[in-house]
Amino acid sequence: MLIALALGAAYLGERIFEPRIEARVRQIRDRRDLVRFLAILMRRLTWIFFPILLWAEFLVMRALTWPSRSYLIGIAATLATSWIVIVIVGRTIRNRFLARIATAFGIFLATIVILGLYDETTATLGSIGISIGALRLTLLTLIKAALLLGLFLWIARIASGSAERWIRTNEDLTPSLQVLLSKLVRIALVTIALLAVLTSIGIDLTALTVFSGAVGVGIGFGLQKVVSNFVSGIIILMDKSIKPGDVISLGETFGWIRLLKGRYVSVVTRDGREYLIPNDDFITGQVVNWSFTDRLIRLDVPFGVSYASDPHQVRRITVEACAAVDRVAGEPAPVCHLTAFGESSLDFLLRFWIADPEKGLTNIRGAVMLALWDAFKANGIDIPFPHRQLLVDGPVPVEIREARKKPAPRSRGRPDGD
Repeated sequence: MLIALALGAAYLGERIFEPRIEARVRQIRDRRDLVRFLAILMRRLTWIFFPILLWAEFLVMRALTWPSRSYLIGIAATLATSWIVIVIVGRTIRNRFLARIATAFGIFLATIVILGLYDETTATLGSIGISIGALRLTLLTLIKAALLLGLFLWIARIASGSAERWIRTNEDLTPSLQVLLSKLVRIALVTIALLAVLTSIGIDLTALTVFSGAVGVGIGFGLQKVVSNFVSGIIILMDKSIKPGDVISLGETFGWIRLLKGRYVSVVTRDGREYLIPNDDFITGQVVNWSFTDRLIRLDVPFGVSYASDPHQVRRITVEACAAVDRVAGEPAPVCHLTAFGESSLDFLLRFWIADPEKGLTNIRGAVMLALWDAFKANGIDIPFPHRQLLVDGPVPVEIREARKKPAPRSRGRPDGD
């Protein structure tokens, strides 16, 4: 009766205090972790008030009546307190699966300990198992191994995350070396965690030598491509041939590298697609790295003007128009060369440099060509088109005879036949 009364009072307390606490929490700014923790507490006010009220009832009954009458309330208060603490701590784990596993095991362990059933439960679990040679595996051993593995991997994850953050903030290390060191630290910590779990549960590591050798041979044949990609990834990181941020071309894929992983390289193209290219392709195939040693890239734009134009003026106007376009590098400066006397035009080649290939190549070529078009229009420079003369053998159709009577359009380029 008293336990139910405490539960009802806790529920009413939540209805009264939750709106006020929520209003205060919403006023907190730039403290996301604190807000998240307070939200966890706020959603469980009933189960926070419940053990508090139980402890209050326990103390009152302990002072006014015989201790034996308050025994059940004390047990209920201890269980409720341990459960709510375990649930709150479990909710701080961001991985939901691990949080549920940790919470369930914590509640189970706290319950059997508080009720005095720990020794009987461990003895029962220890009696159920199988023997493999000199090694005996029991349910208790497997549960301990799972718990230790989860704990050690969690510690390894936190430690590797801290190490990666420190490595990435070290400006003395190149991006490729940062990725390589981060991967090595993560692999080393996970390996240490696994070995520590095996040692802690009493497994002799020397007994696994023959077994691991046989498994290693099988894995070597079965996962040959996976191992090849992994080794290729280490080679890429060590020789620094590519790094995050580089602009590369591999086959028909053109984009910039976003991530270097143990099995693949993430390449993002200009259209927003992300290609996961195996590391082995970067070792065995031909890769064009547009920003390997220098981010400056030269682009060419061929064009032609009419023979009536002054080539010296064309070169000057072209260079000035190109230099005024955004993204065109000032050093080296754009240059324009007369390359040929074409059939219908003076052929030129404009060369300019950019320092941000990850922003695209086609768009900057288009911007330069539009700048040339505007400059040529402003200065009366024509871009000619080829002329063709049609000779008809036999009777001339009426349409062609009528077309011949019309005056031909004047052309500012070279006359046909010259």
